[in-house]
Amino acid sequence: MSMRTHNCNELRLEHVGQQVAIAGWMENVREVGQNFAFVVLRDFYGTTQVVVESEEMMSVIRDLNKESTIRVEGVVRERASKNPKQDTGDIEVVPSKIEVLGRCRYNSLPFEINRSREADETQRLKYRYLDLRNPAVKNNIILRCQVVSALRAAMAEHGFLEITTPILTASSPEGARDYLVPARKHPGKFYALPQAPQQFKQLLMTSGFDRYFQIAPCFRDEDARGDRSPGEFYQLDMEMAFASQEDVFAVLEDVLPPIFAKYGTYNIASSAPFRRIPFQEAMETYGSDKPDLRIDLVLQDVSELVRGCGFEPIDGKVVKAIAVSDCKLTRKAIDQLCTEVEVQSGNKPYWFRVDENGQLAGGIAKFMVDRQEALTQQLGLAPNTLVGIAAGERGAAIKTAGVLRNKLGNACEGHMDRERYEFCWIVDFPMYEIGEESGQLEFCHNPFSMPNGGKEILEKAHRGEVDPLTISAYQYDLVCNGVELSSGAVRNHDPEIMIRAFELVRLGEEDVKKKFPAMYNAFCYGAPPHAGIAPGVDRMVMLLAAENSIREIIPFPMNKNAQDIMMGAPSTVEQKQLDELHIAVTAVAEEE
Repeated sequence: MSMRTHNCNELRLEHVGQQVAIAGWMENVREVGQNFAFVVLRDFYGTTQVVVESEEMMSVIRDLNKESTIRVEGVVRERASKNPKQDTGDIEVVPSKIEVLGRCRYNSLPFEINRSREADETQRLKYRYLDLRNPAVKNNIILRCQVVSALRAAMAEHGFLEITTPILTASSPEGARDYLVPARKHPGKFYALPQAPQQFKQLLMTSGFDRYFQIAPCFRDEDARGDRSPGEFYQLDMEMAFASQEDVFAVLEDVLPPIFAKYGTYNIASSAPFRRIPFQEAMETYGSDKPDLRIDLVLQDVSELVRGCGFEPIDGKVVKAIAVSDCKLTRKAIDQLCTEVEVQSGNKPYWFRVDENGQLAGGIAKFMVDRQEALTQQLGLAPNTLVGIAAGERGAAIKTAGVLRNKLGNACEGHMDRERYEFCWIVDFPMYEIGEESGQLEFCHNPFSMPNGGKEILEKAHRGEVDPLTISAYQYDLVCNGVELSSGAVRNHDPEIMIRAFELVRLGEEDVKKKFPAMYNAFCYGAPPHAGIAPGVDRMVMLLAAENSIREIIPFPMNKNAQDIMMGAPSTVEQKQLDELHIAVTAVAEEE
């Protein structure tokens, strides 16, 4: 390159005596004497020490703030005091020329670059371009690039074609809230940014393409979580024609483990086949449809054993118990853990323990004493075992027990194998559920899924012979370490079956034609059976980097309120722009 002969992580002892040129950011300056200073120069690749030994060179350095960019020409020499922690720690560069390329005009920085992760998140996001100079932050973005490249290569090896689908499309009536885009040429009408390429990839299957994938941008107006970024995210979107559920599983079970083993913080990943766990079994056994299988604890139903125990909060309720052997938590730690569970689940858990003498103690022990033998037989109780209890209506008890299981697994030594990637498939999701807001039958997961039992099971439901809530579908989730990486399904490609499925949620043929015109009509021209899935790239990289927040692996993330505080988005626009779009703003929120 014309501006440099080497990067800042390249020079070694074999370069001693050579005339070189390097360029980068002035990370640190340490003046030792009047005309003597050590300068650490950093670029994308690493750091190199520059030793200034003349008044001419010092006159350039003295006027510069840290993080200014400079170009250094000089001679490489062996360091008298080597630094084994630095890749270039055996050498240093003595400059004959220092050229200022980009001056940092601020005497102080919002945070120390190499300690930016300790700074307030708002500051980090506002000055993201400085945050990204931190090698620890930058490495997450490099990892993301490597993983995306590996995914593309693996999918191509499996015969998938990368096809891009539209960003401006029609609003979808299901799922999360859409981001709407006003159509200037069509006053009063709107495009929507795609929540996922769902319909387009199914249309590709009806078009005769056999295997499709893309690293697809998706847009959903939903709240942030630790594993979910508001606004936009990316997924490895894929679809296969003439394919079954097992065909989809086989592809991902071949693609993902090598990538996780190669790029992950942990080098152990599940091998094929991943465990298949039916939805109902997952809920009853782990208290979650995204169980962390690194934890060896399971839920057990003790409802009948504790009935009539005299402790009102659990008497007559669905009661789930979790036995934790060799638990060394103090009472204070247990109470704190239970408080955290209550905050997260909205339901209070309880506990008791078996002491070293085999006696029940602590918590609600006095209500369990007369049932100790039966509890011991079912739960396998031994001395120093802690028993966590969750009770309530079935849904509440299971949810609370699931949160309790995760907390106990993390807190109690020996019950969680942290340094591995444990995959599983959750299968046989319910096709329908009762909506929390509507109180009526609604689709539970994906309305375009094929029900187990096909048209026959739907006809039985219409005749009242089968409860729709008992119908499962060919829907599946891929879960890793308690994180849902993806949802997928075998698609309902038959227009007649689709209509009957939608009729159960009060949508007739005309409604389906109106809401999904392209897909319905395409299916009427003969569609192949097809299935697909879309693992989240952001979540995948978050797991590989062992990060707790998804914002750590996104180059320019929004904050929790879906704001880009670096760019000032969302922002107001000029009245002229609103007029062109035929939009009137009726209410403006106060500036935060």
